Amino acid sequence: MNNLKVVIDAGHGGSDAGAVSSSGVREKDLNLMIAKYMYEEFQRRGVPVTLIRDTDETISPSERVDRLLAAYGDDPNVVIISNHINAAGSAIKGAEGAEVIYALRDNSNLASNILNALGNAGQKMRKFYQRRLPSNTSKDYYFIHRETGQNTHPIIVEYGFIDNPEDLAKIQNNYKDYVNAVVDAVIATSKGETISNKLGDNFYTVKNGDSLWKIANAYGITVDELKSLNNLTSNNLTVGQILEIPNNSSDTYVVKNGDSLWKIANKYGVTVSELKNLNGLSSDMLMVGQTLKIPNNNSNTYTVKAGDSLWNIANRYGTTVNELKSLNGLSSNTLMIGQILKLP
Repeated sequence: MNNLKVVIDAGHGGSDAGAVSSSGVREKDLNLMIAKYMYEEFQRRGVPVTLIRDTDETISPSERVDRLLAAYGDDPNVVIISNHINAAGSAIKGAEGAEVIYALRDNSNLASNILNALGNAGQKMRKFYQRRLPSNTSKDYYFIHRETGQNTHPIIVEYGFIDNPEDLAKIQNNYKDYVNAVVDAVIATSKGETISNKLGDNFYTVKNGDSLWKIANAYGITVDELKSLNNLTSNNLTVGQILEIPNNSSDTYVVKNGDSLWKIANKYGVTVSELKNLNGLSSDMLMVGQTLKIPNNNSNTYTVKAGDSLWNIANRYGTTVNELKSLNGLSSNTLMIGQILKLP
């Protein structure tokens, strides 16, 4: 996406109100409000952008697709953003947070960046995922994904739940922050950049092969604790789903498969000797599930790991590249694995 172009869709409209809150707020109106502000933001940042609905009009699925493709064609530099507000109905009481759905033809980079950016903007993160058509699992469930060519990058953004009064209020009060987050994420992805979740280690993204038991065991908690914290009523998980993990303030770490003392020490910016002394270890051997005490390091430092860059470290810790470089006396953007950086 070196020549990024954006097409914005305000979901529903006209005779199709979408979901409606108990207080009478209509999804179509929120979608239009969000889409209009998003259009202004992309324009302000110099990104070619088209808004396919700027009034309260009824648009059929086929007409919506025609307008989406008419903007810039079936071009690999085109991102299509369809804005929506979720509704859980009576099935899931109190559901809250954002979801991002991406097409089967795409990887998860854009969806993950958008969800992380929304999380950084203060919205609860639920999941990013793909959905298949039950009658033909080789095809996307949503026509926005299925019918918009083979090269565009269509994304559905669900900003929260209209039938949860607290989540609805968050959207109404913070929609500009959420829109700016989405715009940031789209532009960053077009440049090949990754947006990290600034909320840190208190969240876990479900991966292929994960189970509640496996995740709970890795973090030293029970399945029931994990389900209660995330309002889960079943043991089913979705790849890309975001789970909140209890904040362990006791400075401990539960050993996982593949861990070593060196790897853990490097993660927390301490030495292997410090770890061994604190935990009374006489050898370097570890067992999966073993709990280690971690030295309380208040020096605000970060140890550079493989794949790190000044940009993603600065983004993770809510600072700028220039601040990092100034604080550490760096004259270039080059980093070395194991390098210790001071943090603001």
